Amino acid sequence: MRMRNKPWAKPVLDECPYFYDDPFRPNGAWQNCFAKRQPMHLELGCGKGTFIARLAAEHPEINYLAIDMKSVVLASAVKNIEQVFQEHGRSDRNVVLTAYDIERILNIMKEEDIVERIYINFCNPWPKSSYHKKRLTHTRQLQKYQTFLRPGGELHFKTDDDALFEDTLGYLKEAGFEVKYLTRDLHRSDYPSNIDTEHEVRFCEEGIPIKFLIAENLRVRTLDEIEWKKRD
Repeated sequence: MRMRNKPWAKPVLDECPYFYDDPFRPNGAWQNCFAKRQPMHLELGCGKGTFIARLAAEHPEINYLAIDMKSVVLASAVKNIEQVFQEHGRSDRNVVLTAYDIERILNIMKEEDIVERIYINFCNPWPKSSYHKKRLTHTRQLQKYQTFLRPGGELHFKTDDDALFEDTLGYLKEAGFEVKYLTRDLHRSDYPSNIDTEHEVRFCEEGIPIKFLIAENLRVRTLDEIEWKKRD
């Protein structure tokens, strides 16, 4: 979906201390962008930030890096983060935002950027088979994430799209992940700690079941594989 121009977005981002307009600047040291070193989680395709805002506000013991393709949408994320943190009475911000093409994530995330968990919520399903490699859960993308997702780290994935969900199960197996939890109807499941996204609320109102899984990274990346994926 094409984003409309928002004249107010640039001033909001310019004034935001936790928005990094240059995603290359950390250069393998994203932990240094936070006030203190603690486990880091990553959201890919954070959109307007309603999910990451609540997650970060409720878990001050975790650092959260959130990435989206367009910086303009991150201005809305800043507003949502500020509102939620104010509601929780928190003045610190354990969130960092940046804009970049996630397909090329190894340009900005290095093996030193150790991530404990990755969230992918309602990514583009790219239904045409010729575009499947662009999916954020495709095997080649999952292998890139393994550069910085620690062995034993988790991938949390939500979608409304049946075909994407079923294909993702195959991608995970190919890449060396093991599914630890799975439901094809999240809101009727026993999963205890779900946080709705803006898309999720709309899909639920339309009666579309939300598919959800948690997968564990079982694979250790070798240095040769890491270098090869950087060139991919």
